[in-house]
Amino acid sequence: MALDQNLEIITVLNKIDLPNAEPELVRREIEDVIGLDTADLLAVSAKLGTGVEDILEAVVRRVPPPSGDAKAPAKGLIIDSWFDNYQGVVILARMFDGMLLPGQKIALLSTGRTFEIQKVGVFSPHPKGVDFLGPGEVGFVIANIKDVMETKVGDTITDAKRPALVPLPGFKVIRPMVFAGLYPVLSDHYGQLRTAIDKLRLNDSSFTAEPETSVALGFGFRCGFLGLLHMEIVQERLEREYGLELITTAPTVGYRAVQRDGSVVEVDSPARLPEPLALDHIEEPVILATIHLPSEHLGAVIKLCEERRGIQRQMKFLSSNRVILEYELPLNEIVLDFYDKLKTSSRGYASMDYELLEFRPSDLVKLDILINGEKVDALSLIVHRDQAYYKGRDVAERLRKLIPRQLFEVVIQASIGSKVIARESVRAISKNVIAKCYGGDVTRKRKLLEKQKEGKKRMKQVGTVEIPQEAFLSILKVKD
Repeated sequence: MALDQNLEIITVLNKIDLPNAEPELVRREIEDVIGLDTADLLAVSAKLGTGVEDILEAVVRRVPPPSGDAKAPAKGLIIDSWFDNYQGVVILARMFDGMLLPGQKIALLSTGRTFEIQKVGVFSPHPKGVDFLGPGEVGFVIANIKDVMETKVGDTITDAKRPALVPLPGFKVIRPMVFAGLYPVLSDHYGQLRTAIDKLRLNDSSFTAEPETSVALGFGFRCGFLGLLHMEIVQERLEREYGLELITTAPTVGYRAVQRDGSVVEVDSPARLPEPLALDHIEEPVILATIHLPSEHLGAVIKLCEERRGIQRQMKFLSSNRVILEYELPLNEIVLDFYDKLKTSSRGYASMDYELLEFRPSDLVKLDILINGEKVDALSLIVHRDQAYYKGRDVAERLRKLIPRQLFEVVIQASIGSKVIARESVRAISKNVIAKCYGGDVTRKRKLLEKQKEGKKRMKQVGTVEIPQEAFLSILKVKD
C-alpha cells in the first residue's frame, strides 16, 4: 500500500541480536517478495539500541516534509474516531490543505452533515489544545458530534463555507465480512445485551448489529464483524465487561443472492435467503490468500487448500526451503478453522495474509435441519452442494446424541428444499404400562399395549420436542 501511494520506505531489519538471526536470507526475501531495494537496509536491535540513531537520521534525511497550502480550502482525512462521554465524538484527522480552528463550521463530504468545531488539539503524548491544525499536522477535532457512525474512517473534513471540490482519494464504506448471531443464554438478559451492544458501537463503527428473532434461541442480534478476530474481541468484551452469558452462532459470510428478476439481495443469514423458485444463483466472496511456508510442508498445505475448494494461482520458491503459495479460496471455507488447520499442517511455521478478490457465482444451497418435520432456523446453514450431504449427516448425528429421549420417536432430518439427504432418530422411551397387571387374562395386557401405541402415535403428531440448550451450544458455538 505504501508503494502504491509512492511513499518513501525505510527498510529496517530488527532483532539482529538473536542467535538464530539470518539477515542475509531475510534481505533477499525482502527484495524477492516485496521488490524493495535493500542497499540502504538498516540493521537494528531495538533491545540493545543498536542502529536506532540511524533510523532517526534516515527519517530526517529521506522522508520529505508534508506539502500543503494553508490558504487553500480545508481538507483533512479522518484516521480514527471514538466516543467520549463528556465531549461526544472525537475525530483524529490528518490535514492536507487549509486550516481547522475552533468556531469554524466543517462539513463531512460523504454525508454532507455540518458541525461547528469546539476544540482542536494534538497528542504530545497527552491531549493538548492548540489554536489551529495546519497542513501536515495530525490532531483531534471535537465538534459536538453525537453519533460515531457519522465520522467514517477515510472520509474528508472540509470547510462548510468554502468546501473542497474533490474529496481525498481512497474512501470506502466499511463492509462487515463475517456475520454471527449473539443471543443471551437467559432470555431475561436481552435488554442488558442491547444496552451493551449500543455502548460498544459508540466506539467501533465497523461493528454492526440489528435485532433478530429465532424460534429456537429467542431474541438476539445479528452482528457484522470485519473478521473472526474482531468477532472474538467483541464477544469477549460483552462477556467480561458487561457480565453477559452468550450463545454465539456459527459465523457465516455475506452472500449475494441474484433473483430471477435481476435484483440482488445481500444475505448475511441463511434465514434471509430467498425462496428457491425466485432464486437464480448465489454469489460468494472469494479471497486471494498468500501463504508463506517451509517447503517440507508444501504437500500438506496444498492438500488443505484443495479440500477447501481452492484454486492455485502461483507457487514461488524463495530459496531451497521457503515457498510462497497464492490461492483463490472461498471466504466461507476459511472463516472457521482454516487458520488452525494451516498451523497444524505446517507445525506452526506457515503464515497467511489475504485480501478480498471478488464475489463469484457458486453452487450453494441452504441446508435445513428438521426436528419431527419442523425447521429449526438457528441450525440452518449455507453450504456448497458437494459438501451438503456430509455436513447434514454430521449435524444430524451430533443432535441425535444430544437430544434426550421422549415418550415418542424423535426424527432428525437434514434437507435441501424438500429433499431429505440425512436422517437420524432418537428412540422412544418404553413405559411399562402392564406393570400393575398381576395375572389375569392376556387380552387385558394387549389392550393396554394397544392403547399406549395409539397414544404415542397421537403425541408424535401434535407434540413438540424441547431441544436442550446444550445441543445448540454444541452445534453453534465457535469453539466447538
